[in-house]
Amino acid sequence: MTQRSARAGGKPGLSQTSVCRIALRVPASAGTSGEVTPGLGRYVGFGLDGRAPARYLKLMKFLDEAKVYIRSGDGGAGCVSFRREKFIEFGGPDGGDGGKGGDVVVECVQGLNTLIDYRYQQHFKGKTGMHGMGQNRAGGKGADALMKVPAGTQIFEEDGETLLADLTEVGQKITLARGGNGGFGNAYFTTSTNRAPRHANPGQDGIERTVWLRLKLIAEAGLVGLPNAGKSTFLAAVSAARPKIADYPFTTLKPGLGVVRLGDREFVLADIPGLIAGAHEGLGLGDRFLGHLERCNVLLHLVDATGDHAGQVYKTIRHELGAYGAGLTEKPEIVALSKVDAVDAETLKAQAARLKRAAKRAPLTLSAVSGAGMTGALGALLQAIDEHRREAAAVEAPAWQP
Repeated sequence: MTQRSARAGGKPGLSQTSVCRIALRVPASAGTSGEVTPGLGRYVGFGLDGRAPARYLKLMKFLDEAKVYIRSGDGGAGCVSFRREKFIEFGGPDGGDGGKGGDVVVECVQGLNTLIDYRYQQHFKGKTGMHGMGQNRAGGKGADALMKVPAGTQIFEEDGETLLADLTEVGQKITLARGGNGGFGNAYFTTSTNRAPRHANPGQDGIERTVWLRLKLIAEAGLVGLPNAGKSTFLAAVSAARPKIADYPFTTLKPGLGVVRLGDREFVLADIPGLIAGAHEGLGLGDRFLGHLERCNVLLHLVDATGDHAGQVYKTIRHELGAYGAGLTEKPEIVALSKVDAVDAETLKAQAARLKRAAKRAPLTLSAVSGAGMTGALGALLQAIDEHRREAAAVEAPAWQP
């Protein structure tokens, strides 16, 4: 490891590849100060404070937030021109109008699930309209600047709070900045008293602004839990998705989606990176990925049966959801013990009792490896999704009028 690091950077230590693959679990007494939930320990490997360094995050090819500078095109200037032709004594003004500047348009397209393209291009500018010409020729319109985004993208003002648009369906379009109008040529200003105007208008300036793009994946159900709680294994077992699965924490570095089929029904399930105590303060990968659960109708909370105190683990995740806000704690929740095939009956009974006291409901038990309890968990998810759809339809249905 030292030789590989020396070749890469000239200093002994962990290479960038090694940092990506290492996440240690250290007791709370070893390292940083501050209170940690007993039995959970603290996940490090990103830094002594538990935060992921910038070089670690750069390895991820998933981007759900981007800051973009846009500017619409200026309008073309009007033309000052007079008809000068043989045998035409009084030709008169014939200056054409300028063309309109190009708009900046955002379109929701199919086939995208990340904003990674906006890491390499942050400036989008519409083309300037063509200037007017003689012989009453108007200038052409400037080309629009088209920004393609995936479904679920929200557009905010520069303050990051004022919502401009929420694109949830493929084909939706919105014009963020309209191009400037073209200026009038001198032929426009001809009147009965001014037969030969010698002035024209310049084109209007375009609009420039800075906006934020934020992607919130569209899924009907979402998975939450600590790292290594079995979320990615669950997603791989019930759908055709193939997330990375390994026996160390923070294997999942980006959200994933899978289409789950149960009988003749199907729904979309989202998996996000695991949360740890202090995630809302930036520990681990932080809580930034929780935004992808805001659109979910129901959450499946997986608690590892082979871990420490199941009740404390459950309370830790609920605390992080509450610290994030956005109504995640108010969403319907299904609680389940995962990896039940890896513990004996006595341990399973004790963990189920702890989780029941903490969640105030009887948890489901399942194993994504053996398949035990999977159909029941999917059925519970589908039932919660159907109930949410009925409630939404009742709210949206217009009142009957004679």
